[in-house]
Amino acid sequence: MQQGKVVAVCVSPEKGGRKKDVGQGVLVTGFGLEGDGHGGDWHRQVSLLAIESIDKMRAKGLDVGPGDFAENLTTSGVDLYHLPVGTRLQFAGGPLLEISQIGKVCHERCAIYYQAGDCVMPREGVFAIVLEGGPVHSGDDIQVILAPQGPRL
Repeated sequence: MQQGKVVAVCVSPEKGGRKKDVGQGVLVTGFGLEGDGHGGDWHRQVSLLAIESIDKMRAKGLDVGPGDFAENLTTSGVDLYHLPVGTRLQFAGGPLLEISQIGKVCHERCAIYYQAGDCVMPREGVFAIVLEGGPVHSGDDIQVILAPQGPRL
């Protein structure tokens, strides 16, 4: 079973911009991260991006870190964008997320794209809904519960 850690918990009152690492937060069932503009009753309540993906942009010379790609949760040790939709992520403090979308279409190029000619979030970021809420902190363990792959023949 794959395991990882929370590197950062990031929020912003508005959608679409960089988020600030606040170190901890509360995931609210059916909404998202408390105080974040991305929350709501829809399929992209929480955004996640691996620090390993951010490191790819750093290798291109960008001075970027957690929250700069507008992700709520920065993780380490979990190959997020290869997990199938329906995979669940159980956090140490109790919250349970379910991956609802892998990547996204960027209709407008972000500042990161213009700086580097590329942005990793549309390809490697994932989105989730909050099935069970609770506190989340930097350093919390994440357990990956793979989605069922259908009936075995």
